[in-house]
Amino acid sequence: MSIASGRILVVDDEPQIHRFLAPALQAAGFEPLRAERGEAALRAVAANAPDLVLLDLGLPDMDGHAVLQKLREFSSVPVIILSARDREAEKIAALDAGADDYVEKPFGLGELLARIRTALRHKGQPEVSSQPLEFDGLVIDPASAKAALHGEALTLTRREYELLLLLARNRGRVLTHRQILTALWGPAHTEDVAYLRVYIGQLRKKLGASFSARLSTEPGVGYRLQE
Repeated sequence: MSIASGRILVVDDEPQIHRFLAPALQAAGFEPLRAERGEAALRAVAANAPDLVLLDLGLPDMDGHAVLQKLREFSSVPVIILSARDREAEKIAALDAGADDYVEKPFGLGELLARIRTALRHKGQPEVSSQPLEFDGLVIDPASAKAALHGEALTLTRREYELLLLLARNRGRVLTHRQILTALWGPAHTEDVAYLRVYIGQLRKKLGASFSARLSTEPGVGYRLQE
């Protein structure tokens, strides 16, 4: 029997989702918790302090967006939205409201588990760190504001460096246009999506075809630096 590496609260009113996810989460080393309504989910988070929440948007007593909003009033637990709603506006609203990721139904178990692991890793990281980030040949040193790929220094503008650092610190997670623009340019520039696309294009060119393939576009939503 595997040792649980975290408690996952599954919030969904579909019994088949719980029947599918409970054994899968257990097999992956997690302890699954269950809630079928929004109010029950909020009580479960307060009482059980799960390590992560899988939240459906279409709950019988309250909309999932309202659950997320209330949840963020008292908890910073990572939240991954599970929903059959595929509208871009739904994804953007959930991510901007504090969700860590968004997975559409039907979903592959392998992808979901990877997203869970990413969210849990991010939970354990400090928001700001001066320690160098290293993965897949990319090295970013916040102390010197320099970056290198496979030993070769990258010639980046200040904004390009800040964009790469933001994406790297949140690698594996989708960041909305609004989140990126607010973090780098401030709240007055949340609608300057075309401006952001220019910087993403420049950054991709400097990273080269092989590595820039990891910088994926989430259409209408934002960007994700894949692990």
